[in-house]
Amino acid sequence: MAHLPPSKFFPPAESADVHGILGVGGRLSPEWLIDAYSHGIFPWPWDPDPREPVPWFSPDPRAILPLDDRFHVSRRLERTCRSSRFTVTFDHAFGRVMRECAQQPGRGADQTWITTAMLTAYTRMHELGLAHSVEVWEGEKLVGGAYGVALAGFFAAESKFHSRRDASKVALVALVRRLRDCGYELLDVQMTTPHLEQFGAIEISRDEYLERLAEALRANVRPITEDETL
Repeated sequence: MAHLPPSKFFPPAESADVHGILGVGGRLSPEWLIDAYSHGIFPWPWDPDPREPVPWFSPDPRAILPLDDRFHVSRRLERTCRSSRFTVTFDHAFGRVMRECAQQPGRGADQTWITTAMLTAYTRMHELGLAHSVEVWEGEKLVGGAYGVALAGFFAAESKFHSRRDASKVALVALVRRLRDCGYELLDVQMTTPHLEQFGAIEISRDEYLERLAEALRANVRPITEDETL
């Protein structure tokens, strides 16, 4: 059984409080983000004010989306995915996808956790090849997408958006199938929602999550963007 080495910046994930908060402070730099995700931790700002310190979370239980046959796609959605209605690409518009995610209904400038600092930090991770986006196009218009962090055989899905029905669902299906094809072992979605549960999302204990994470970080995988367009 693989185990995670001690973190350079954080206390053990198991020391998070009942709300999953491990600590507040630190930096949104690649070094901090890589260390965080490698230890089952992620940032979740609750205030868009850049002067506010960053909260870091490691909830228990943790939600994952299985990359095996438990991942479920309805017949209707499968037909949509196979139709010519949408075109799917990877890493063609990372910054645009993040900005669209921040502007989804209910995420006003004073509400979104995708702050300017988060945009800057994850764009830098993308430039380093450690964050990826999936884009859904209707003609030349970007109508859906999702983004997340990739480390070895682990992918942490961060957010999604859509401006056309089913576009974010098509993005998720494309992402899961690409991760499978590339040999990924763990897809983290942090917390379950009714939207994710229809695809087969499940909750596991933090201890099990950390064990799976340790295994996934040892995996050899193919690059997500080796074949960019579906």
